[in-house]
Amino acid sequence: MSTTATIAEYQAQNKARLISEVRRRFEAEYVTDKSDKYDSRDVERLQQDDNWVESYLAWRHNVIDETLKMLDESFQWRKEMAVNDLTEASIPRWLLEIGGIYLHGYDKEGNKLFWIRVKYHIKDHKTMLDKKKLIAFWLERYAKRENGKPVTVMFDLSETGLNNIDMDFVRFIINCFKVYYPKYLSKIVIFDMPWIMNAAFKIVKTWLGPEAVSLLKFTSKNDIQDYVSVEYLPPHMGGTDPFKYSYPPLVDDDFQTPLCENGPIASEDEASSKEDIESDGKDTLETISNEEQTTLPKKGNIMEPTSKADENEKVDSKMKTFKKPLSVFKGPLLHISPAEELYFGSTDSGEKKALIVLTNVTKNIVAFKVRTTAPEKYRVKPSNSSCDPGASVDIVVSPHGGLTVSAQDRFLVMAAEMEQTSGTGPAELTQFWKEVPRNKVMEHRLRCHIVESCKPSSLTWKDHAFNMSDKTSGDLCHQFATSRRESDCNPP
Repeated sequence: MSTTATIAEYQAQNKARLISEVRRRFEAEYVTDKSDKYDSRDVERLQQDDNWVESYLAWRHNVIDETLKMLDESFQWRKEMAVNDLTEASIPRWLLEIGGIYLHGYDKEGNKLFWIRVKYHIKDHKTMLDKKKLIAFWLERYAKRENGKPVTVMFDLSETGLNNIDMDFVRFIINCFKVYYPKYLSKIVIFDMPWIMNAAFKIVKTWLGPEAVSLLKFTSKNDIQDYVSVEYLPPHMGGTDPFKYSYPPLVDDDFQTPLCENGPIASEDEASSKEDIESDGKDTLETISNEEQTTLPKKGNIMEPTSKADENEKVDSKMKTFKKPLSVFKGPLLHISPAEELYFGSTDSGEKKALIVLTNVTKNIVAFKVRTTAPEKYRVKPSNSSCDPGASVDIVVSPHGGLTVSAQDRFLVMAAEMEQTSGTGPAELTQFWKEVPRNKVMEHRLRCHIVESCKPSSLTWKDHAFNMSDKTSGDLCHQFATSRRESDCNPP
């Protein structure tokens, strides 16, 4: 065994030991005496969710005593705020309508932006609890969906004065990331801070502590683009984002229908669309079984969702060697591979497309659709279809018209079980998605990752020609793993 493998194995064993010890001691030393001070759902989750325990351990540098104190404080706060029961209805409507606190867009590292528009905040102890609940509502909503992926807090101080600064509220936000949601803070970007508030933010630095103070980024219109690109900045920050806050509904993840479903708008796309479809006829993905086939739309029109019959007809015998995702997210309706990131090759690697594999693990037909935060950039084939029980569907994601893949881009896979008598044509699927209850819909989000410097062999099997029809899925995975080991460079 290599030294790297030995170290990795030791780290995994040590992490498992620490997690187990935290659980044992928290149950014995805290839950026994303070069970009425905690929400039983949090205690149960602590025993089941390794990532949650690890987030507290990491924030306290794996010191168990400090981790236990942090868990105690966090869990008491979660019960006092009734965090597990916070819903839209828990927040006064006027507070949601004003648009002072919301999630929207991404920074240059791909972290979600959590906006605090300070000009809409007036210090008032009567409304303080509701404002704190709104912060907790958004963070808990995000944490449940993204499970550990950090956010960048955007403190927008434009058009503000001393009346807008409430140090108790600012301290609450700091504590949310220091104690209640450890590891969720990427940085705090402070925009256009008036000089009169310098003293106030010196205090904020002491609250953050020496380790986190480096996460404070003071910016103006001249340098905020060091952290956030213009497409996610509003005009008053020098950006081009046309987003205007409104409520209802809740401002959510900004996922929209990709090109394959709603079609290109400009006529100039017709030629490139024809080229894309013709090339797809020549360069399709390999199939692993008869049920797990690459599905492509009819050549004549990309404006409509592809029917299942069209998908089955459009499978070419010529297979393009292509990276099969290996990690798997195991959801209640679908297993989704990759689990977290879509890997796109750079121009040098020669492969810009990515693959999502959906496997139906239910006994019913599952309808699915794919949405993205950058609908103008991507073609997704198919983006709205269904998957039979036990079957798999390959979804091809490709940048449109030479547009560049960004780490800020996100994809959302939505899935819901259909009745046995339901049809699966375009009209039936459209009606199904209009009627299906929100709580019956499974959602899973994927980030984008661009591989810049690896050899094509780390992404493809161009140097390993073989007969796909004679290979089982296990053979393919084994051969791909061998190919990766032989490569000089692996994706991060």
